[in-house]
Amino acid sequence: MVTVVCGGFFGDEGKGKVAGYLGLRGGYAAAIRTGSVNAGHTVVYGGRIWRLRIVPSAFVRRGVRLYIARGSLVKVDILLNEISETVVFDRICVDRYAGVIEERHVEAEKRDSVLKGIGSTFQGVGAAMAERVLRRLRLAWEFRELERFLCDSTWEILDMVDKGLGVIVEGTQGLYLSLYHGTYPYVTSRDVSASGILSEVGLGPKHVSDVIVVFKSYVTRVGEGPLEGELGREEIERLGLVERGTVTGRLRRVAPFNMELAKRAVRINSATQVAITKIDALFREARGVREWDKLPINAKRFIESIEEYLGVPITLISTGEDLEDMIDLRRDKGISI
Repeated sequence: MVTVVCGGFFGDEGKGKVAGYLGLRGGYAAAIRTGSVNAGHTVVYGGRIWRLRIVPSAFVRRGVRLYIARGSLVKVDILLNEISETVVFDRICVDRYAGVIEERHVEAEKRDSVLKGIGSTFQGVGAAMAERVLRRLRLAWEFRELERFLCDSTWEILDMVDKGLGVIVEGTQGLYLSLYHGTYPYVTSRDVSASGILSEVGLGPKHVSDVIVVFKSYVTRVGEGPLEGELGREEIERLGLVERGTVTGRLRRVAPFNMELAKRAVRINSATQVAITKIDALFREARGVREWDKLPINAKRFIESIEEYLGVPITLISTGEDLEDMIDLRRDKGISI
């Protein structure tokens, strides 16, 4: 059973919350992280907050084996700090062929005037990806500091799948930041659709049982590029929707939930389920609610209207920051856990 978690808008949808919740609830033997350090996932549980850029969000459950995918990029210092912070020394593996971002990649991006114009995070990801395409990038097996964590993640994940074990594949960013399917050139340096995420791991479509596309209850975007229906700063403040990016700290631009973008994301990612996060930001009385029947009626109608338009069941509804603040409708909608 392979579950892919991917973003449906421009990133910042709450994928880390969803992946962390899935891991916490059990049924998964492993979680594998794709992407790179330019995308942060926040995990809140038991009174603690972790802001992660590489370690999979499902680390909260101690029985889950953790992997960094073959197609991902890591930065050694960030990875080692996160491993120490999450105390996962004995259960995390870095694929031998994962790429490594070095400081020279960061410096190269800072000198690139084109990247400044498209709102790059300047984490060295694009420069490292370009080197990988040119077959010049150094890989994880070349770094002594990573030696104890190295593995063949693809083979180990495939073995787990063959044994019928559950695997969470955690994507980064959102569909409209995809190099191919996003608002080019205001995009990231990789394909972050479900298909692209799978390719970084080494899994094929037939391995997948579920694709969960995550949407926030409103749309946010960091950096440049189009954002239909974008709200002004005063309106954002009035609505209480002021947010900052996990990695850069930049203010997020905000727009209302976009049905057309969501529908396209559902189709391209072949979604089998949808998760909605930050429902409590729109409907304050929904905060901390963990049962559907206790949601305010206006929040229910909002969710039902999205589900009807998308034609895909909304199975997970986040009502707060903590992993436990989740309405889980999977069993109610006939989806096995």
